[in-house]
Amino acid sequence: MNLALFDLDHTLLPLDSDYEWGQFLSRTGAVDAAELERRNDVFYQQYQAGTLDPVAYLEFAFGTLAQFPRTQLDAWHRQFMAEAITPAIQPAARALVKQHQDAGDLVAIITATNRFITGPIAQAFGVEHLIAAEPEVAANGDITGKLLGTPPYGSGKVVNAHAWLAGLGKSLGDFERSYFYSDSQNDIPLLSLVTNPIATNPNAKLLAHAQAQGWPVLKLFND
Repeated sequence: MNLALFDLDHTLLPLDSDYEWGQFLSRTGAVDAAELERRNDVFYQQYQAGTLDPVAYLEFAFGTLAQFPRTQLDAWHRQFMAEAITPAIQPAARALVKQHQDAGDLVAIITATNRFITGPIAQAFGVEHLIAAEPEVAANGDITGKLLGTPPYGSGKVVNAHAWLAGLGKSLGDFERSYFYSDSQNDIPLLSLVTNPIATNPNAKLLAHAQAQGWPVLKLFND
């Protein structure tokens, strides 16, 4: 059995699901559209530049979610999937995931985006294992606004991947081949650890690094 890890945003999806969720909340009138867009744009620019403080961002994101009961959030998320996510999932991305599943590989999505947003997306790809930023959840299912654990961002993806594998009684070295597909230079720490790093729809910084390292480059879609 081999290991196949996938980043989500701009890797399997031709968009950023976290950013699109903010846009969705603005369109529905659930939040102050101008203020959310201003904050989201700042964080997104930091993410693209590799300067994002993931804890600051996630506390902002979870604080927004904590304003609403979980039943309302789940109803909105079903609408979000139908309008923004499901139409954007492309056959090439589904086929890549299925290729690894059909080969009997252990497959997981590992993303800095939080579990509330990404859980249904992982299900849409048929992926059982999801490593994502974890919101604290109250007994009644509501999101409290607090972050649990280490954000799976940058070197935090390495920490979370090791912890997840350990929970399965495995380690990275147990796999003859380990694949990680990502679009961003933020994921170089984990890309550098696997046997088969694949720069997927890479941004300029990752593309330059991949070419210097001789890593394969994969274009699933034009985004």
